[in-house]
Amino acid sequence: MAADVKESLISPRRIRMAKLLSGLVIFAFLITHLANHAVGLVSVRAADDMRRFFLFVWRTGPGTVLLYGSFLLHVILALAAIYRRRSFLMPRAEAAQIVFGLLVPFFVVDHVISTRIASELFRLHDNYENIVHMMWTKSPVDGLRQSVGILVLWLHGVIGIHFWLRYRAWYQSAVPWLLTAAILLPVLALLGFIEMGRTIASPIFLLSGYPGGYYDPTSLSAAAMSTLRSISLGTYSAFGLSLAAVLLLRVLRWLKERAHLVAIRYPNGETISVPRGYTVLEASRLAGKPHYSACGGKGRCSTCRVQVIEGEENLPPPEALEQRTLARINAGPGVRLACQLRPKANVMLSPILVAVPEPEQQGGNYEAIPGRERDIAVLFCDLRNFTYLTETRLPFDIVFLLNRYFAVVGRAVEEAGGRMDKFIGDGAMALFGVSGTAEDGCRQALQAAARIVEGIDELNRQLENELSTPLRIAIGIHTGAAVVGTLGYGTVQTLTAIGDTVNVASRLESVAKDHDVPLVISEPVASLAGLALEGQQSREVPLRGRLLPLKVFVFDKVLLRRLVPLSALS
Repeated sequence: MAADVKESLISPRRIRMAKLLSGLVIFAFLITHLANHAVGLVSVRAADDMRRFFLFVWRTGPGTVLLYGSFLLHVILALAAIYRRRSFLMPRAEAAQIVFGLLVPFFVVDHVISTRIASELFRLHDNYENIVHMMWTKSPVDGLRQSVGILVLWLHGVIGIHFWLRYRAWYQSAVPWLLTAAILLPVLALLGFIEMGRTIASPIFLLSGYPGGYYDPTSLSAAAMSTLRSISLGTYSAFGLSLAAVLLLRVLRWLKERAHLVAIRYPNGETISVPRGYTVLEASRLAGKPHYSACGGKGRCSTCRVQVIEGEENLPPPEALEQRTLARINAGPGVRLACQLRPKANVMLSPILVAVPEPEQQGGNYEAIPGRERDIAVLFCDLRNFTYLTETRLPFDIVFLLNRYFAVVGRAVEEAGGRMDKFIGDGAMALFGVSGTAEDGCRQALQAAARIVEGIDELNRQLENELSTPLRIAIGIHTGAAVVGTLGYGTVQTLTAIGDTVNVASRLESVAKDHDVPLVISEPVASLAGLALEGQQSREVPLRGRLLPLKVFVFDKVLLRRLVPLSALS
């Protein structure tokens, strides 16, 4: 029972929460501190007047315990996180946050000791007049050092806030405002410090100052200075030795774990050997093996999950976070999250969601061209049962599935020579023949349709155990005149087409759904593409907005493969 209570108190979730809350306290202190500095743009007196509120919050007994307790807890948890991390392979932003966090003590310790500690021990006046005078006129190097320290601490906090909020639905719309505030506040604070320094250094202020004349801080005795130096040295030594101890313990753990390697095997014969304690996701990344993880390995999605084939009896049971995620997706036996699973013995497993290489980035948007009418082929496609498939899925899993589907469509269109126009929900629109003839466009659209159908079949094979029902595609293709040009506003512009041809292609995709077939094309498409459709049954379908029905051809998979064989697409 006691062990269970202890485990619940130091669970990863509680540790993350403690680190977040302590960081938020420090960040709140920093915001008020920078805002107080910024008031220095008005006057030194105004900054000192606001400082009374600052002291009321942070220099009371509870405020002092909360602030310095948060500093100490945050440092301890940060060092513990460095120890627990198995690899320093990480995104640049995360690495920057860690580096900035480790630099903070070396910038702020002297400032805290010379202000807060000195004022408490020796009853000195650490108001703005005295502090700025010391840092601007008597020791400008210290002033520069503290200015850099403020920026380092601010960047560390801002990155942490970003990591905390980046998955919130409202965050993206709030980013411009938050970024503006994140830039303005430290800039105004530094400008306030500079303005106060110039004011205090001026002859007029030296002669007048506050009522009663300028106050020059009392010189500390040699014993007092020795005491402050001892406190500073002790603080630096404690932090430096703690960091060195963490790194040394990491080395010792690495040496110990090297003697107990765990082999992670895959059905294709590939084997990755890593020290015991690594997660499967960390092992994949260390070996350079593609392994999908939409949430970045935080256990908030199930896209990294694997199916354990052999060695399940040697695996540790899933912790609470992993259990909750697996329960939400109704995971079957032997399914584990790669970001949470730390094998203690050899294991054979297979990723359920196969990671695919990211497509190469385009060199820029398509060139802006004025709208002009031309004959093109338009392809619309849509998943027929996607809403049903997403009803019980996690948001990250839906994103993963959509991206895999979009990758199939995008590659098929580009390989056939077309241009993606847009993705709309689980639908997509593509243009063909924009820079060629209508005949070329129709043939390219048919080739793209064949590739999409084959790609969806392959995706169904890869996700066979993942999908409750196979993905089914519906495609409509029509050709005719359309206005093609760059439309949009500002930076949100794209090459697109408008006109009746686009509307008809969209409605043919709906006809494909109605007839439960993967592809429906109009008669003009078949004619311009040169398809041999003698004896093939055609249909007259009414379309909304058109007086006369349109002659179309309905393709099942067999007919599509016979008329547009894959060998002709390579």
